[in-house]
Amino acid sequence: MAGGKTPKFCNEAGVRVIHVGVKEFECIGAKPPFDHPHVFLDMGRENEIVCGYCSTLYKFDPALKEDESRPADALYHEPAHAVAGHG
Repeated sequence: MAGGKTPKFCNEAGVRVIHVGVKEFECIGAKPPFDHPHVFLDMGRENEIVCGYCSTLYKFDPALKEDESRPADALYHEPAHAVAGHG
């Protein structure tokens, strides 16, 4: 992963499919505080995977960069205070 950080994706919009540019990532469900346990998903040799918590189907799209998704707002950015650990 770029910068050594695993990207996180959420399905706040409730779409059936989210296209991502990585095969290893975390699904968090909806945005906090309505998120489900953050689960690491690894597609391996496959090009799609379903989250066992929220049933979102993730499909790998090699045209997308590691920090891109379709829909674009599925890529979750943690608030600055959470990243800095000031909780």
